[in-house]
Amino acid sequence: MMDPPDLSPPGSGPALCRGVPTFLRRTLFFGSVLIVNLAASLWLADLFWRMGFQKAHYPLLVIFVLLNGLLTLGSFHAIFGAFDIFVARKRSVRITRLAEGRTGPLEKRHAVVMPVYNEDSIRVCARIEAIYQSIKATGHLESFDFFILSDTRDLDLWVLEETAWTNLCRRLGGFGRIYYRRRKTNENRKAGNIGDFVRTWGGGYEAMLVLDADSLMDGAEIVKMARVMEAYPRLGILQTPPKLIRGASVFTRLQQFAMRLYGPLFIRGLNYWQLGGGSYWGHNALIRLKPFSEYCELPALPGREPFGGRILSHDFVEAALMVAEGWEVWLAWDIEGTYEEAPPTLMDHLIRDRRWCQGNLQHLWLIFARKLPFSVRMHLFMGIMAYLGSPLWFLFLLLGTWIAWERFSSDLSQLPFESYVERWFGFNGIEQSLVLTGLIFLLLFLPKILAVIGAVFTAGIRRSFGGLLPILAGTLLETLVSMLLAPCIMAAHSVMVMSIILGRAVGWGSQNRETDGTAWGDAMRFHAFPTLLGVVWTVAAMEISHTFAAWMAPILLGLLLSAPVSVWTSRSRYGKALARHKILATPEELNPPEVIRLADQANAAIDPALDASVNDRRGVVAAVVDPYVNGVHVSLLEHTELTAAGEALAERCLTAGPAALSKNELAELLYLAPAMLMMHRAVWLRSAEGIHSVWSHAVESYRRRREPLPAEPS
Repeated sequence: MMDPPDLSPPGSGPALCRGVPTFLRRTLFFGSVLIVNLAASLWLADLFWRMGFQKAHYPLLVIFVLLNGLLTLGSFHAIFGAFDIFVARKRSVRITRLAEGRTGPLEKRHAVVMPVYNEDSIRVCARIEAIYQSIKATGHLESFDFFILSDTRDLDLWVLEETAWTNLCRRLGGFGRIYYRRRKTNENRKAGNIGDFVRTWGGGYEAMLVLDADSLMDGAEIVKMARVMEAYPRLGILQTPPKLIRGASVFTRLQQFAMRLYGPLFIRGLNYWQLGGGSYWGHNALIRLKPFSEYCELPALPGREPFGGRILSHDFVEAALMVAEGWEVWLAWDIEGTYEEAPPTLMDHLIRDRRWCQGNLQHLWLIFARKLPFSVRMHLFMGIMAYLGSPLWFLFLLLGTWIAWERFSSDLSQLPFESYVERWFGFNGIEQSLVLTGLIFLLLFLPKILAVIGAVFTAGIRRSFGGLLPILAGTLLETLVSMLLAPCIMAAHSVMVMSIILGRAVGWGSQNRETDGTAWGDAMRFHAFPTLLGVVWTVAAMEISHTFAAWMAPILLGLLLSAPVSVWTSRSRYGKALARHKILATPEELNPPEVIRLADQANAAIDPALDASVNDRRGVVAAVVDPYVNGVHVSLLEHTELTAAGEALAERCLTAGPAALSKNELAELLYLAPAMLMMHRAVWLRSAEGIHSVWSHAVESYRRRREPLPAEPS
């Protein structure tokens, strides 16, 4: 019997960052966070003691420790990131330096995989075309194959994907290099889709570049990542920090601007302590296939959904399993040419968050599992608290309101308890409160301040964002709107967490990537809870005191205005108006990189000779009626004998129309090659009286004159 292959990470060669520097970095980073949080928590405890401790103060203090810890953790990511960028530039750890000086052909083969689910196939193929052409320009196209991995359930979109892929391959000469596959069953969602690829084709490649349907990456950067993977045998996953692009609405422009201006500080701060114990974000990452195949098969969690069952946020767990087995996961913070798109409205953003919330809360099962390194537990913890933080903040505000109400209604006087802050610093109660408030606001806004200072005083960054005034105006607008959005998001996340606790599992819907804006009726229904909450809370705050109401005003305004702000930020026309003045502009918008221009100009997937999107013969109808579409569809099926049951199903579809079949029956029919051929012959040979009007109208549409195509720009 042969011994099983050794899939442990190679021990030869020096590690990129040895244990002692890693330990010192993490001790310095988390020690700083702990000291600041402890000092702030003791300061608040002393203030409560000074006021006279009540029972509600105990849970309030516990929640403050957690919330302020999260705030301090985020702020120190920016602080350490700024230090790494502006002070310790020469000592910054950068894994991509391993690719420097390496030339010549790549030694291994790599796959570029794009899972899709009910997406716009033309736009998907445009991104594949841009990446293909960008890699081709590097001269290393022979080392890459491309896979469109479809889990699409919409049957019309399935046919559109086939024709778009065929046109793409015909125009690029990509047959044998660009592949398309649709799964019959989409078990385990995206993780299952990727897993199916790994089991079926993974053995032929050293690594796979995993993309989302809205991902875009520069070819030269992809080749650099492949060189790093080949140069560093310990590397399991190489994650890049994608930039948001193509935002039209105010909401997406706010996200783009914030991530592009403030994001580098947080990315560098994250890299400062995680080093080779990083995380995987699910896309725009290069993954070594052998260890991924061996160790990253995700088990079902105990119990039923939402906490049990299949893991939704699979990416964090896959990275955790990789690191636990000794492989390294790195964040390539200096890979510039990596992009993605964002949901266009607040409503779409929160709908997507519902799925992420359930997936991250499932990690409660895993965070205390054995063998997990410290960095893995920290990533799982931060992912969980990204959603648990909102109900904790909500509870903190409720407890604070309750305490204020009790003090107001009971008319209690302040008891003269001894305060250590008063003894040591000489502060009275109001001054002590103001110092704590100032610290919290400093932690909250310091990342923005550091990012703006860095951008203003670095000429290249300042010019790339459009200049000094656009940076300052964009920062001010982003800060104000973010303050209004935060309470609404807090309320929405709190409802999400509560619904998951009550056992409501999330479905798997496609993501809306384009919209003309949120309708007022939809916004009022969707944001009914935060609006009603804001009304009740405002009345209660005014009853307590006008001072308390003024103190709570930022929270109350955000709740009351949740629907109007949601509608306003969803409008593309306002986003375009801001763009004309370079407000919320990003470098990628003002000076689009080559791969973005390639994607904008890509049209290889469009060919009138092979088109399944024509009126009267779209999708499934085209797959039956159109000779070319039928030929493409049938050529991608396994050829079997036509059974009596299959023939009866096809006959029923011909006479009663596709609407008479259930979705499962129609899908079954679309997988029967001889039945599809039989139906194609029948719609052209039978009289109109012998087939359903859907088919006769489709045949008749070929006799109508096609509208002339718009002239191509010169």
